[in-house]
Amino acid sequence: MPLQLLRAQTGEIAFNFLRLPYSSHVAALGGTNISIIDDDVTLAAHNPALLINTTHNTLNLGYMTYMSDSKVAGAAYNRVFGERSAGAIVARYVDYGEFNGYTEDNIFTGTFKAKDMEFAATYSYLLSDRWSGGVAGKFIYSKYDDMNSIALGVDLGLNYYEEESDFSASLVFKNLGAQITAFDEETEKMPFDIQIGFSKRLSHAPIRLSVTMNNLHKWSDDDFYNADGSKDGFGQKLLKHFTFGADVLLSERFYIAAGYNYRMTKELSTDNSKWDGMSIGAGFNTKRVKLGASYSKLHVSSSSLLFNVSYTL
Repeated sequence: MPLQLLRAQTGEIAFNFLRLPYSSHVAALGGTNISIIDDDVTLAAHNPALLINTTHNTLNLGYMTYMSDSKVAGAAYNRVFGERSAGAIVARYVDYGEFNGYTEDNIFTGTFKAKDMEFAATYSYLLSDRWSGGVAGKFIYSKYDDMNSIALGVDLGLNYYEEESDFSASLVFKNLGAQITAFDEETEKMPFDIQIGFSKRLSHAPIRLSVTMNNLHKWSDDDFYNADGSKDGFGQKLLKHFTFGADVLLSERFYIAAGYNYRMTKELSTDNSKWDGMSIGAGFNTKRVKLGASYSKLHVSSSSLLFNVSYTL
């Protein structure tokens, strides 16, 4: 498969695997969430400010099925330093499988492999009783056939949390940075994103609602795509910035989650599918072990299953 097609899998220029969810809980809530407060180290991969809420010395492993034969594997480990700070390391590997190579004249040149890798160091600090901040520095490497690229990125996160009302609000700047080594001679852009998110548990029901706004710096018609080729009006364009999610907190140990992403509905819509843009998942935890699983559609060719397991050492 040509390099151009590999890059176009998710509609951006380069390093689009950085947009894939690491957390099964976030994937269940529509694929984007930066504000839920839980003892879950995987949430820090979406907002580094949330790392401060995690239990010391926790190891997490993740695995996701992606398009065609592609597989995604990840690992994270965190430590708490005193009462106000925490750190973590996160790694993720995307294997796109094996492809057939051809020249411009359609002459077979053999097979090749494609892969993406990300390594991140995350730090979170409790600024006050309600405010926390976080930063994640990322090393990114991609190799497609005999071409490779290296980039350095940074995520910045801020969270406000009122424990008494279980209200959380967050702001995240994702994938700040630049490509250090280009695939070709032309340097390409990082998948930069500005996100704002809110989560609130209802006062008299075991339900937590979330809304996340992403791509807030993108408002041009060229920034959006519809599978049927149609153009968006202002209302549709505005709705594409929103992801909606809900948790049913059945107990302190078990949750069920569901989400809706309108942008995915329009981009992945096919004639034989009525569930594009929808996602579901569940999680269960004990004192030391946390399990999570989700089902969603992140690519037009297939659905994705994402699993997380965490163990406090």
